[in-house]
Amino acid sequence: MRYEGLFNYQCCYQCGVTLQPEEIAQQYCAPCQISEPYFDETYCLDRYTGILQSPLHEFKYQKRIAYGHALSSAWNMLISSQLEHIDSSYLLPVPLSIQNLAQRGFNQSWEIAKRIKCGRHIQKSPYILKRHHYSEHQAGSNLEDRHLSIKGMFYVEAKYIEQIQDKTVIIFDDVMTSGATLNEIARILKDNGVYRVINWVLLRAARPIERVRHV
Repeated sequence: MRYEGLFNYQCCYQCGVTLQPEEIAQQYCAPCQISEPYFDETYCLDRYTGILQSPLHEFKYQKRIAYGHALSSAWNMLISSQLEHIDSSYLLPVPLSIQNLAQRGFNQSWEIAKRIKCGRHIQKSPYILKRHHYSEHQAGSNLEDRHLSIKGMFYVEAKYIEQIQDKTVIIFDDVMTSGATLNEIARILKDNGVYRVINWVLLRAARPIERVRHV
């Protein structure tokens, strides 16, 4: 796998979307300035339309596990050293619904996350953050529908609530589109006592038109 062409983007510090020329000086996109998300920072490896989209689809939908290992390697080679400064206690993958997990056989975010390099003080766990129920796939939905469909879908496993109090938590996801899922997760985590939420995302989709009006 060749990695040329990554990291050629000026991104919003908070949501990771590619900045417009007039936004670069502020380092935040206009929607994040107007309506701040619950999460605090976002770091992504590349755009969703870039060269890593095909390997991700092979891994995610064709169950070609070697591609997942290659994506973890790409992360370790290209971005992990830039994230060593982050002081966090936990790294949690975005959980799948029971139905999707049974159908796919694995959680793609966790398979990538458990192989990426991070500080030894950061504990990786797929058990702290849970998902309540199945929802319709969000692709093609408008932003308002995405927020409504994801509302209340996640929760923190009760026995871990005390452990995450006043902590910084990293959430790892394979793809960030509208940001609705990660924003809802950040809301739930902060409602349960987490201090800061940082997103680590493999691929970031382009900003939808609706983001001009909504977070």
